[in-house]
Amino acid sequence: MFYIIGAIVFLLVISLRQVNQYERGVKFTMGKFSSVMSPGWRVVLPIFQSYQKVDIRVKATDVPDQNVITRDNISVKVNAVIYYKVDSAEKAILEVEDFMYAISQYAQTTMRNIVGEVTLDELLTQREKIATRIQEVVASDVVAWGIKINNVELKDVSLPPEMERTIGKQAEAEREKRATIISSEGELAAAKNVADAARLLADSPGALHLRTLQSINDISSDQSNTVVFAVPLEILRAFEGMSKK
Repeated sequence: MFYIIGAIVFLLVISLRQVNQYERGVKFTMGKFSSVMSPGWRVVLPIFQSYQKVDIRVKATDVPDQNVITRDNISVKVNAVIYYKVDSAEKAILEVEDFMYAISQYAQTTMRNIVGEVTLDELLTQREKIATRIQEVVASDVVAWGIKINNVELKDVSLPPEMERTIGKQAEAEREKRATIISSEGELAAAKNVADAARLLADSPGALHLRTLQSINDISSDQSNTVVFAVPLEILRAFEGMSKK
């Protein structure tokens, strides 16, 4: 009796398997899928049963550099990172051999196809939009594997050296263009202000004379200045009118 109890205890001990909180266990009985084991201690009978653990945490997988030719025939290198998690442990084991490798390969193919459909300018200015398209395509197909795609991000876009120089020159020309436009707008505003001031002085009797006297007063504050004063014709006419009276 003691030996029987000891054998049962020994069999129970060697049959215990621990499934962690962030894992699920896919159990097979005599080669057939039987259940998904939740976290805790679970019994797996030796010889008759086996199991595989599946990590259900969010994972980040690098999509390595891909040489891609854009729609406007420019060769670039693009890499990305894809965030995903196992949504169904059963499907992740039964529907695909190695889901981590399969997702990486599928993401590479999808990225090459989508980047090849856009121009270089679109690739550089609409990275989030392109990443969203990649995510939608990959997510729609890997859902059959029990995988949920959380996010896809384009990490880097590498250009050939000659293209980097060309883009640098283009950016410099654009900056010079903006500086010229801003300078011309400032000159135009200044010219309008001067014209308005001249018009106001012309329309106000005596305003021009007062402005002239103020300028003379400002200049005469420095004794080192020599002032040559040309009397405006209007002042002479004013004196002429006073003499007639």
